[in-house]
Amino acid sequence: MVAGSFTRDYLSPVAPSRIWKAGIFDSQNLLPKLLPDLIASVDILEGDGGAGTIKQYNAAEDVKEFRFIKERTDILDNENRIMKETVINGGFIGSLVKSYGFSFDLKEDSNGGTAGKVTVFYEALGDTPLTTEEEEKVIGPTHFMIKAIEQYLIANPTT
Repeated sequence: MVAGSFTRDYLSPVAPSRIWKAGIFDSQNLLPKLLPDLIASVDILEGDGGAGTIKQYNAAEDVKEFRFIKERTDILDNENRIMKETVINGGFIGSLVKSYGFSFDLKEDSNGGTAGKVTVFYEALGDTPLTTEEEEKVIGPTHFMIKAIEQYLIANPTT
């Protein structure tokens, strides 16, 4: 098995504090409303939102790749806006990877917006790293969530 990782950078005009609050602390309420074709519901199974919290993202009916993603928050640093999560069940486990997780790092850019990084770390099922196409498949749902939250915050500047 091969361990690997890849990072995607993104820029947003929205302040990192707003993206952090909406994406980390209100995702269970926002995501099913913003992405009903991707996420049917989000359940907090254990914890208070901090490190050790376990959330389950339940896929909408049209999602064919998986029915749910269960994630554990391993690191939650509110001051530096750094979060690390490990997928503990569901998602692409068993189909593309043996295991995987994400880290998020949000910094303020020179214009007051966000310079963000999402890193995916994984252990592949086989003896080769993920292809670019497989990487995009793994990070795709996360990318959609980030963009949906950004668009919501732009449309609702007082939220």
